[in-house]
Amino acid sequence: MNVLRFLRYERPYILLCAATFGLVMLIWYAEPGSRLRFESLVYVVVLQSLLMAAFFGYRYYRSAQAVRTLGGEDGEPLSLEAEACRDLVEELERGHIRALNEVHARQKEYYDFIVSWFHEVKTPISVLRLMQQTEVEPRTLEEQLTRIEQYVDQALYYAKLDDFNQDYELVNCDLEPLVKEVVRGSAKAFIAKRIRLSLDVGPAIVQSDSKWLPYILGQLLSNSLKYTPANGEVRIAAEADDKEKRLVIRDSGIGIEPRDLPRIFNRGFTGTNGRIHMKSTGMGLYLAQELSKKLGHYITCVSEPGRFTEMTVHFPRSHDPYREMLQPSSAGVE
Repeated sequence: MNVLRFLRYERPYILLCAATFGLVMLIWYAEPGSRLRFESLVYVVVLQSLLMAAFFGYRYYRSAQAVRTLGGEDGEPLSLEAEACRDLVEELERGHIRALNEVHARQKEYYDFIVSWFHEVKTPISVLRLMQQTEVEPRTLEEQLTRIEQYVDQALYYAKLDDFNQDYELVNCDLEPLVKEVVRGSAKAFIAKRIRLSLDVGPAIVQSDSKWLPYILGQLLSNSLKYTPANGEVRIAAEADDKEKRLVIRDSGIGIEPRDLPRIFNRGFTGTNGRIHMKSTGMGLYLAQELSKKLGHYITCVSEPGRFTEMTVHFPRSHDPYREMLQPSSAGVE
């Protein structure tokens, strides 16, 4: 540490000591009958100078020691400002570590998703390779190509999730034509598994994005068709009340285990059904929920194993209860 730089920062203390000494001498001189010889004045000035030198020497030693141990556990702040700065730096370090951990976690999740995605997309490609050596059935070929398209779309939407705010537009969307479009896209799956469709969606206007909403509904419908056995039923209905509009997709499928139900919207969660009945990336419902939340909607699910699964997309009219649940209330509840 440079001494001149140290003294420049200690200038207020030096001025205070000089002012205090000058004030004492002034009072002494102004006192009636007081007599101060020149030798005594020199003696007082020397003592005052030695005292100041000792004080600032000690200050310099402590400051140099504090600079050397800066950032260490043994470091001790010399002022309230230094203590506040230390606390701020420590808080910034903790925030930086948390941010790094989040980045590392997202990188690992992204890596896990890519690895899982490659394994999933290899299955229909392998089937197509085998079909090259045998008689090609158009329906099977269409199914495998559809699976590949779904996996590619899933990876594309996952990649766009972080930059979602640059690629959406909230407009008035009529649920009836959107739902019918999504159903037409899954018509072959309905026919192949002989699944009955009950459609009760009249004209219903909601605030959403006309590109992202069909993808969300498509993920929910695809999930219902995937886990509904042959000759089952899928019911799609629109509901409304004073607080919100809802789109309900209910199937007569295998249902979801109660222990899995709270985690079905978690990233990469496949659950019992995904592990036993078929391979799954565990990203479909996660993407549907995340995209819904970004559009101001949210999805809930109720299910009973062996009987049904009911997915509901909520479209709040004037507020978003999901976001209110995430914000701390006056009672401290999140």
